[in-house]
Amino acid sequence: MKPKFGTLEKKLSGIKKNNLLRNLQDSNVEKQFIKLDGKKLLNFSSNDYLGMKPGKLKHIQFQSSSRLVSGNDTSFSKLEKKLAKHKSQEKSIIFPTGYMANLGLISSIATKQDTIFSDELNHASIVEACKLSGSKIKIFKHNDMSDLEKKVQKTKGKKLLITEGIFSMDGDWSKLNEICQISEKHGMITILDDAHGDFVLGKDGKGTANFFDVENKIDLYVSSLSKGLGSFGGYVCGKKKLIDLCINTSKTFIYTSALPGSINQYSLNRFNSNRELYRKKLWKKINLFHKRLDEIKLKTTSTSQIIPIIIGNEKKAMEFSKFLRTNGIFAQAIRYPTVKKNQARIRISISGWLSDKEIEYSIQILEKAKRKFNLK
Repeated sequence: MKPKFGTLEKKLSGIKKNNLLRNLQDSNVEKQFIKLDGKKLLNFSSNDYLGMKPGKLKHIQFQSSSRLVSGNDTSFSKLEKKLAKHKSQEKSIIFPTGYMANLGLISSIATKQDTIFSDELNHASIVEACKLSGSKIKIFKHNDMSDLEKKVQKTKGKKLLITEGIFSMDGDWSKLNEICQISEKHGMITILDDAHGDFVLGKDGKGTANFFDVENKIDLYVSSLSKGLGSFGGYVCGKKKLIDLCINTSKTFIYTSALPGSINQYSLNRFNSNRELYRKKLWKKINLFHKRLDEIKLKTTSTSQIIPIIIGNEKKAMEFSKFLRTNGIFAQAIRYPTVKKNQARIRISISGWLSDKEIEYSIQILEKAKRKFNLK
């Protein structure tokens, strides 16, 4: 008799063999530092972009049930009204996570008769949501408007277009002006996942669409409260009828426990704080980091707070990350399947917590790493 878990053990062995094994690491994060194995490191892997001072959590309804049963704490409506206005939309709805927001939205509005056009570098939550919808899926080359136009022209019926504002692993921006032109021309439903642009780009942190002045051309927004805002949760914004449809058909909304009211209140407090002050400080640090990277001739295609240093080989990327850690810098190696094979990278995130002095130190270490690993 074959071992019960033989195929699963073989799968795990294959992951190890290809230098793709991941392990959880116990850590403690405080401001710009992360403590691992008793060592305090500068944290360049945080999505807490604005780096706002943490507030106090009040004990408000830690748990009850799903929102459609008895879990709809009054804190939800207060925060959702703010978020809808923030995105210049009629209504919003909060999900426990951004991942669940993508799954819930796309599976609610897309059908088997529809075609979804999705950028090839869209987040895994978008990829899985498209599959769950049962729709026909057409992947267009990353930010390639010519490829998108060709694929759209060959397609009949209802069409949806999904892209990110700032791409999570490459740190580059979506070509939103051109995307909106194509979408408008062909009568497509336009969905923007702005998880990494929200609270970071645009007037008062309104996001990528605001920055490109195309807010009125986006039909639906998906975003996160766990990144720029530094809290927890995900949300969707759009026309009232579309949000009502999500409330009534989204399985990741209906069949899950509600976020604790204390988390919503924490998000609300941070939303109402002086976010713009933190946002402006963040961009000074982002621009400084990019300027110094150029000076040491370390190439990147990013212009945002997410900065990938492309290594290529998975094992080499792990060794690069280990070298950084040895020198007091925590920046994770990102490997397949998060990115394509042989496109392993060090993903650096700039947060408002970091000082100019700490940024300068990280550049010095990166320059040493560049020489050690012979990066061009």
